[in-house]
Amino acid sequence: MSRRHPIISITGSSGAGTTSVKRTFENIFRRENVVAAYIEGDAFHRYDRAEMRQMMVENAERGNKHFSHFSPENNLFEELEKLFRDYAETGTGTTRHYVHDEEEARLYGAKPGTFTDWEPLPENSDLLFYEGLHGAVVTDKVNVAQHADLKVGVVPVINLEWIQKLHRDRSHRGYSTEAVTDTILRRMPDYVNYICPQFTETDINFQRVPTVDTSNPFIARWIPTPDESMVVIRLKNPRGIDFPYLLSMIAGSFMSRANSIVIHGAKLDLAMQLILTPLILQLIERKRRTI
Repeated sequence: MSRRHPIISITGSSGAGTTSVKRTFENIFRRENVVAAYIEGDAFHRYDRAEMRQMMVENAERGNKHFSHFSPENNLFEELEKLFRDYAETGTGTTRHYVHDEEEARLYGAKPGTFTDWEPLPENSDLLFYEGLHGAVVTDKVNVAQHADLKVGVVPVINLEWIQKLHRDRSHRGYSTEAVTDTILRRMPDYVNYICPQFTETDINFQRVPTVDTSNPFIARWIPTPDESMVVIRLKNPRGIDFPYLLSMIAGSFMSRANSIVIHGAKLDLAMQLILTPLILQLIERKRRTI
């Protein structure tokens, strides 16, 4: 953690909805004139797309049916922790981009499924913003979570997470239902061991809960809408959070525990704006006091 060079980390599994949360942060940064240096979690995968496919084949032949992007073996956790540590100390660091599709290929000048070269972060940023799978990961070798000043988990209930992943991977990446289902099953041990534990490290969790039947996510024809959902917001340390104000501003909300507020799904962006804006401004004010 760093007063002079704060770090915000958004973490969630594939299909959880971290990209949507990132857009809310971007809107807050724009409105409050905060300059963020952005980090993509996919940039710290160990293998590019072709290499990963080959590694999966080789591991399957050896009997390893759970080779996945979630594990320490397939990610550069040490490099990610070094980036967080370097930024916290100096406001600088090195990152790269993973090129997902043709649109990004045109933007970065690299083939889809590959990485760009490592480059230094932009200078004079107000904070570092990470969004990806491992923003609060802790293993016996690394502790990324300790370096972030604000850690946010995006954690829809598991059936909803699977529905969102199925729809995204089929519509945007051209995968079959069977292929996506195989990926979910293959990742499960690493999901349990390296994704779930992060949500005890986070300062805030946003968990969307459908109010419609999602009993069989593998046949769901559409993703439940915000109007068909509630969101449970859990704050690890509720000190300083004005819950009466939030309840008055967010219609239909209620407290389920002393540190948890439940809202209508359509009010998520409003709730995030109300909760996150003061926390971001506190980080920036604390930074400016050190200069």
